[in-house]
Amino acid sequence: MSFSDVHLQLHSIRATELHAEATAYRRPLRPQLRLRLGWLLVELGLRLVEQPRPARIRPV
Repeated sequence: MSFSDVHLQLHSIRATELHAEATAYRRPLRPQLRLRLGWLLVELGLRLVEQPRPARIRPV
């Protein structure tokens, strides 16, 4: 077994452990809150796209 095989196995084990920890701490968002947050982000993105940016002049 080479060093890279051992490294890959250790990485896989650690990734599985981290995934399990993240699942344990994750709280499901309420569907209504998730929907409102999604539309808020869409609205914010549209506002950012619609605002014209002033032209930037670079000194020579």
